[in-house]
Amino acid sequence: MDNSAAYKIGLVIYPGMTQLDITGPQQVFSFMPNTKVYCLWKNLEPVTSSDNLTILPNITFADSPPLDVLCVPGGPGQVEMMRDGEVLEFLQHQSKTAKYITSVCTGSLILAAAGLLQGYRAACHWAFRDQLAMLGVEVLNERVVIDRNRITGGGVTAGIDFGLVIAAHLCGEETAKVIQLLLEYNPAPPFNVGSPENAGQILVKQVQKIGEQLIAASLKQTQETAKLLGI
Repeated sequence: MDNSAAYKIGLVIYPGMTQLDITGPQQVFSFMPNTKVYCLWKNLEPVTSSDNLTILPNITFADSPPLDVLCVPGGPGQVEMMRDGEVLEFLQHQSKTAKYITSVCTGSLILAAAGLLQGYRAACHWAFRDQLAMLGVEVLNERVVIDRNRITGGGVTAGIDFGLVIAAHLCGEETAKVIQLLLEYNPAPPFNVGSPENAGQILVKQVQKIGEQLIAASLKQTQETAKLLGI
């Protein structure tokens, strides 16, 4: 797994994020050779995810070096991030030099709010695909979507697939394969209901009912963002 290049990967963390959107890819990135992974936030105070897992940032936006990979997670806090000027400005600034601009789950809505996904193909959590499309993005029903230097993952668990794709791009396919085996990433879910296509309408509606407040809040913010972006 020797590689002479050094890569800087920045994971933007924020209150109310879905922790697996970040910790899944981070676990993959931690095995990449000559790679530094930054957990970025406005300050160095602990950040609490939507499921009450506390994560410590290790660098602030202001102190961040130019990043090779810029990654944004999703989660309930995504709604607030879509209108957070400091976050959007940081993403726009880093996007000017980053090799890859990326997201997992509804992090793609944050990228779109920053004006970084318009005219690109991208992935998103299935319950929010229509909202991402409202922001001028061509949304695909895939675990990972690659469009030029935009790489986006679908919902939550797709972050591991996403991480392996990034590893292959930066360090080569053989290194990514070694990492996959190290993680024993060999999914065999007990139920074949991990996508709305397989789950059926009854189960889909149950999940939508659970998340209806977040979906509604996200829709309102997406509509406001679309107006601001002139879409």
